[in-house]
Amino acid sequence: MLCKIANTYIVFFDILDRHSKIIYYLFMEIRVLRYFLTVAREGSITGAANYLHLTQPTLSRQLQDLERELGQKLLIRTNHSIKLTPEGMILRKRAEEILDMVEKTENEFSSLKQNIAGEIHIGSGETDAFKSVADIIKEIQKIYPNIIFHIYSGILEDVVEKIDNGLLDFGIVMHPEDLSKYNVISLPDKDVWGIVMRKDSALAKKDTITLKDLETLPLILSRKAFRKPTPDNEFFKWFNENKNKLNIAATHTLFYNAAIMVEEGVGYMLTLNNLANTSRTSNLCFRPIKPEISTGWAVIWKKYQVFSPASKIFIETVQNKFKS
Repeated sequence: MLCKIANTYIVFFDILDRHSKIIYYLFMEIRVLRYFLTVAREGSITGAANYLHLTQPTLSRQLQDLERELGQKLLIRTNHSIKLTPEGMILRKRAEEILDMVEKTENEFSSLKQNIAGEIHIGSGETDAFKSVADIIKEIQKIYPNIIFHIYSGILEDVVEKIDNGLLDFGIVMHPEDLSKYNVISLPDKDVWGIVMRKDSALAKKDTITLKDLETLPLILSRKAFRKPTPDNEFFKWFNENKNKLNIAATHTLFYNAAIMVEEGVGYMLTLNNLANTSRTSNLCFRPIKPEISTGWAVIWKKYQVFSPASKIFIETVQNKFKS
């Protein structure tokens, strides 16, 4: 049945014209996609066949039919292993997204038959503001223990892409941004931009850090700082205006590994407050930049979205708590 709802899933694909046959075939046989992903994961026909409880000839024939239908070579076969071609890697990424969406859709339909159960998928940047969302999750689960929350951590671009593709129900993103495509509820929390550094750094003696202090320092910063600035976002405007004055040593997408680089003396991290462990036992400290630049956060979701019962409870709780 799910294979017939191809129009719902077509938004997943932005593939070059030479791969257009992939779009058609993906919706025709979910079962074969599962076979293909199992082979990619196991790295061999033998291992995949054993996992799937199929004979090797049957599995090989299914994969050959898949390659013939798509007109692309997907696998490089050797005596002992299987590797993906570039076209195979494209199919693997898209197939994973399709099967995630299939599972999400099945769970949503299943939840309609239950007494308010289901799954809610939320994407969020790294921020202390997520505590407000965690409080809502806790409140909901006290009343509806059969609702399960799945949290995806990622940068803004990843979160909005997955919302657009239907893989996430809601996003927790920096605000202000250009969010005209979405419904938006602002959270009360604010984060402040500053520098995370070792406590034995000379700059750690200062209460605030200026641009002049940063000009000679090796900086570690998030990849999202390289985005085109939006008119209302003070930090990205400030960063792009001063990029040529900064010594950028490394970039990162999520915080944990970047904090390790700071501890190891690679550089100073330009980031938000309340992310680093700056307790008495930590080697790190945070100092805000001057003039102060703060960032708000918001819950977003697609306009005209049809909610599952579980998602409807979540957004009604958010609206009751935060909407002015």
